[in-house]
Amino acid sequence: MKKLIALLSAVVVLVLLGWFAMRAMNSKGHSTTELIDFAVADTTTIDKIIITDAQGRVMEAIKNGEEWTDKTGGCISQPSISFILDAIKNIEWKGYLPENSQKQITNLMASQHIKVEIFQEGEWVKTWYIGPPAQDHYGQIMLVDSPEAGKSDLPVIMKIKGFNGIIEPRFFADSRKWMCTEIFALRMDKIRKVEVRFYDVPQRSFSVTKNGTKTKVFQQGKLLKDVNPQRVYLYLQNYKKVHYELANYELSQKQIDSMKRTTPFATLKLTETNGKSTKLRMFRINSFQSQRNEFGEVVDIDMNKFWCQLPNGEMVKCQYHVFNPLLLGHVYFPIVLPQDLTQQDLPESK
Repeated sequence: MKKLIALLSAVVVLVLLGWFAMRAMNSKGHSTTELIDFAVADTTTIDKIIITDAQGRVMEAIKNGEEWTDKTGGCISQPSISFILDAIKNIEWKGYLPENSQKQITNLMASQHIKVEIFQEGEWVKTWYIGPPAQDHYGQIMLVDSPEAGKSDLPVIMKIKGFNGIIEPRFFADSRKWMCTEIFALRMDKIRKVEVRFYDVPQRSFSVTKNGTKTKVFQQGKLLKDVNPQRVYLYLQNYKKVHYELANYELSQKQIDSMKRTTPFATLKLTETNGKSTKLRMFRINSFQSQRNEFGEVVDIDMNKFWCQLPNGEMVKCQYHVFNPLLLGHVYFPIVLPQDLTQQDLPESK
């Protein structure tokens, strides 16, 4: 009985060896190992990643010190890079494609794929070609290219170790998805001056200056007296973490250019102690349904979101509840608002 088991085991081993040999021979000289050698073990030395999608969009991420930027040095989403590096390190082979689908998938990937070029210490080391998801959506059909082995011509199914899902969503070339949502991340001691100007209601405009521990607040250029410094500090602490909500996926370039030619409802300019300044231009969004603004007035504008032009010219969508602490100076300082002026002008009742 033992001899029979040993004989059967030997046959199985020979069959498997023959099968692997055939796979390797059918791959134009590539070894089976080369076909599935996608991973880069040491991701700390990866310093450039280029992603090209099927629409021809290209995203180039470059490592500068401990941070990653785009090719111009602009800020990009660091968590997105972390997800990519995790995939590069932990990608592993899941299986081969069925014989009857290999030709169809290979032809499909010739025109529909995401190309990922990986560089270590300035040298190209791998290129991935990411195709469609596996049939069970627990993996991705891919090809690999490397300086040593060249490009494989047999797509295989790959997955990320410890993750049940597809790989493709981590690799996108749309620059809008890479944009940093952070606008301000400043400690109070880094701020020298803030200027908020309203164009629809100029009386709401104000500015705050800080010189060491001394602060001043102005309304339309006039110094306000009896301002509690603690209230000024409370206001300036709002700049510690300010993000926009969404990149622009709605407006065409023509619509953006048209909006930029109009007068914003407000601008905010912040000057740091090192001299750097950041200016934002803010535009209302019309609403088909009447809403109440922060003063209880009924208006035909969206009171949840507005468009904001960043210093680089990009138009992004922001939330009022994030920016109201920066814009509503009357919450912190004794600013006289238009309705207060109206009340003061009314004759006293007798």
